[in-house]
Amino acid sequence: MSSLPPPPPPDGRTVPPGTVPPGAMPVGPVPLGEGGDDRRWHYRRSLASRVTLLTTIAVGVAVAFVAMGAYVTVRMQLQSTLDQSLLDRAHQAASSNALSELLSSNSPIPSAALGAADVRIGYITPAHDTRSIDRGPKLSLGQQEVDVVDHRSSYSIRTINAGGIDYRVVAVPTETGGALVLAQPLGPQQRVLDRLGAVMLLFGAAGVIAAGMAGWGVARNGLRPVRRLTTSVEHIARTEDLTPLPVEGDDEIARLATAFNQMLTALSASRDRQRQLVADAGHELRTPLTSLRTNLDLLAQADGPGGSHDLPEEARRELLEDVRAQIEELTTLIGDLVELARDEPLTHVVECVDLSEVVDRAIARVRRRAPGVTFDVASNPWWVVGEPAALERAITNLLDNAAKWSPPEGTVTVRLSHGVLTVEDQGPGIAPADLPHVFDRFYRSQESRSMPGSGLGLSIVRQVASRHSGAVAAGSSQQGGARLTLRLPGHVQPYGPNAPSGGDLTGRA
Repeated sequence: MSSLPPPPPPDGRTVPPGTVPPGAMPVGPVPLGEGGDDRRWHYRRSLASRVTLLTTIAVGVAVAFVAMGAYVTVRMQLQSTLDQSLLDRAHQAASSNALSELLSSNSPIPSAALGAADVRIGYITPAHDTRSIDRGPKLSLGQQEVDVVDHRSSYSIRTINAGGIDYRVVAVPTETGGALVLAQPLGPQQRVLDRLGAVMLLFGAAGVIAAGMAGWGVARNGLRPVRRLTTSVEHIARTEDLTPLPVEGDDEIARLATAFNQMLTALSASRDRQRQLVADAGHELRTPLTSLRTNLDLLAQADGPGGSHDLPEEARRELLEDVRAQIEELTTLIGDLVELARDEPLTHVVECVDLSEVVDRAIARVRRRAPGVTFDVASNPWWVVGEPAALERAITNLLDNAAKWSPPEGTVTVRLSHGVLTVEDQGPGIAPADLPHVFDRFYRSQESRSMPGSGLGLSIVRQVASRHSGAVAAGSSQQGGARLTLRLPGHVQPYGPNAPSGGDLTGRA
């Protein structure tokens, strides 16, 4: 059934053959490299078949070159042997005393008379007359043999065709002034070469087939670990079972399996963190949402139809303040969750930051939220390549935590020296049982459950420190309060991307 030609374009222009008009859907397979599947054909084959094919091609090319070289070598050797044999017999016959008598008889001379039963005999007179002096068809002689008669060459040797038979012809000068011509048919030599070619072709084909079978066997046995690894990976993709793969040996496949196991471990840890984050977030969000719903229900009952409109103004104000505080707590919690969910390495937007300036900005923010707390600050310049907003958020969380636990009119001591930021408060301190968990997500001690907070502030500090190749630790101060230490690698002088002019690398601590 013939197919209709594609419709012409709306503008009336002709469409070149093999192209698709604008807006028309292509019909049939799309050629590779023209919007379709641009993968090479050999990438759509299995690895075993590719190894087998390449092995067969390599062996076939090698066998072809060897066979061609052997055939050319044998042919040249046979030709050289035949030429040398003809020259020897021609020189021997030309110097024979019986040659003049045989030539003067003007009768056909049998080949055996010159000791060469398998050759044809011809003679060129000094007057360049050519004659065959045996009983065979006349030989077609030419200028090469005439040059021998005229002594322009000592001999000539070439291949001619006479009576449909190829001959190897040699001409040598004689004592009578002419030239003796001997011609040997090339049929026996050609039969030897034909047999040799047939044998090489058969053995070459057998060698290529054997190489293909050997390549297939090697590919199947050598790629068995790859097939096992592929099957395991497909099982993981199908079932999402992140159990590590068994690793055998120390070859490339074992290294690949080890790297894949590391990826599975990282993926499993990331999945566990996501699940834990979702579970903890749901748990932490449930309490303020329940309290907020209860307060709103009380307000609705008091102001709704049939409700008691005699709710004291002070109670109404307390309910509204409680609702506002719960909304602020939810806002803070959601912001902390968003920040904590950024479980990725440093983004490409980094710059050289003076950590002492970041500390000053964080203290200015915390002072507005805790006006009753005194901050004793002493900092030295320390330049860090990192994300300024994240660093300020982490330092602000440390200061907020110290201000929250400080007593009224208390003092928070802040020290920054050689990349070590220490924040100490005069609060009750951290219980020894809580020290290993203060940086965990949503962890709150018994004393802090009645205080505002989401339990995510110090977790954000640890995440920011890890993203900047630093560390954070908790302990007790000499005054009995908490002591939080943040360490960040850097330099005394500015360095790295976007560093101010004049900085160098000589002050690294």
